[in-house]
Amino acid sequence: MYTDTPLYNRLVQHNSLNRSSFHTPGHKCAEFFPDDLLKLDYTELPDTDALFEADGVILETEKNLARLFGTKRSMISSGGCTLAIQAMLRLALPYGNKMLFARNVHRSAVNTMALLGIEPVWLSPKSENGLFTGRVTPQDIEHALKNDGEISACYLTSPDYYGEISDIESIAKICKKYNTILLVDNAHGSHLAFMNENLHPVHLGADMSACSMHKTMPVLTGGAVLNIGNSRFTDNAKDAMALFGSTSPSYPIMSSIDICTDYMLNRGGINAYRQLETRISKIKHLAAQKGIIQPDGLCDPLRVCLNTASVGLVGKAQQQYFEDNGIDCEFCDGENAVFICTPFNSERDFVRLENAIKNMPVNKNISTAFSVSDLSEKVLSPREAMFSASETVLLENSLGRIAADTACPCPPGIPVVMPGEIIDNTVIELLKNYGFTKIKCVK
Repeated sequence: MYTDTPLYNRLVQHNSLNRSSFHTPGHKCAEFFPDDLLKLDYTELPDTDALFEADGVILETEKNLARLFGTKRSMISSGGCTLAIQAMLRLALPYGNKMLFARNVHRSAVNTMALLGIEPVWLSPKSENGLFTGRVTPQDIEHALKNDGEISACYLTSPDYYGEISDIESIAKICKKYNTILLVDNAHGSHLAFMNENLHPVHLGADMSACSMHKTMPVLTGGAVLNIGNSRFTDNAKDAMALFGSTSPSYPIMSSIDICTDYMLNRGGINAYRQLETRISKIKHLAAQKGIIQPDGLCDPLRVCLNTASVGLVGKAQQQYFEDNGIDCEFCDGENAVFICTPFNSERDFVRLENAIKNMPVNKNISTAFSVSDLSEKVLSPREAMFSASETVLLENSLGRIAADTACPCPPGIPVVMPGEIIDNTVIELLKNYGFTKIKCVK
C-alpha cells in the first residue's frame, strides 16, 4: 500500500471487507474488463477518432449502440448521465421556453434549465402510500398541456430512484397529441431495453432518453449514452453534447461502453439480464411474505426497494443491519433501502440478501420516507435565482428566504427546494432530516 494516498488506500480497505455490492456500478468490480484496459488511456489521435467529431471507430461503436437500443442515434458520454441530460435539454429547447417537469427531477436537469433559460412548469408525483416518490400520471400531463399551450416539452424521471416506472407509452401518445417533445431521464434504467418486456423509454415512444449505463450495466463509472428516438434531433446532437462536454473524454470509459455493447449483442448479455428477472422476483416475493412494503405498480424488475420501516427497522440501525449481513446497499435513508441487482452479482450476494430479509426482526412501525415536497412558492426563475448574488446561511435562519440553488440529498438527488422558491417550514424539516445544516439563499 502506498504511503500517502488516502483515497486509494481507503478503496483497497473497502474492497477487503468483501461485502456484497448492491450499489453502482453495474459491473460490481467483477472480472469483466480485459486486463489491459487501463493501459489504453489514450487521447484523441488520428487513429483513435474524436468523440464530438466521430467519423471512425467511435462512430462505429455508436452505431452498434443504436442497434442494441433500437434508436435513430445513440451517442457516448464519458461525462456521466449529466452530460447526456444537458445535451438532451439543449436539443429540445435550444433557446429556452416552458417545459413540463415532474418534481422528482435530478439536480443536473435543474442546473441545465438555469443555463439554458428554460422555464419549468412543475408536476408533483402521486404516491399511493406516501412511502415512495410516486408517479406523474398521464391524466396530470394531459391536463397541464391542455391548459398551457406554451409548454414545448415534457421531462420525466423513469424509473425513479426507488424503481417506480411511469406509464411512458400513454404519456408519449399524449405528448404527440399536443405536439410536445417527450424527454426521459432513464439514468437508472439502461437495462430496461433488455428485459423480457422491453420497458425502455425510447421503445415506448419517448423522443430522447439519457441513460447512465454504468449504474446497471458493466460499464466504468461515468459511462452513459444519449439515446435518440426521433430523427428530428439526430443532426445537431454532437454539437449539443460538445457544448457541455470535456474535450478530453476518457478512452477507458468509452471503451468499457464498447465492450459492454459487444457483451450484450454477441456474448449472451441480453439473456443474462432476462434470466435475472426470475431470481429477483423470488427475493421480492420473500420480502412481501415478511410483510415488508415495496413500491406498487410497474417497477424495475431488477431493483429491490424495501421499506424496512414497515417492519420496524429504521434510522442508523437500518444501514448497520445490512452491513452486519455483509451487504452494501445502494441507498439507505433510515426507512427505505435500495438494492441494484445485475448479472454480475454472485449467487452468494443474493443468498446474503435473502438471509438478511428472512432474519430481519419485525416490529411494526410504519413511517413516512422521503417524499417530494409540495410546490413551494416560486418568486424567481431558476436562472434568475442561480445567477443572483447569494449567501450561505444556517438552515434554521432560512425561513422565508429565496433558495439560490437546489438543496437535495444525493442519493436520491431529488431537490427538496428549487432555486427561486421560498424556503418554508416543510423544506427546513425535510432538509434537517437529511443532515443539512446550511443552505444557499439569494441576498
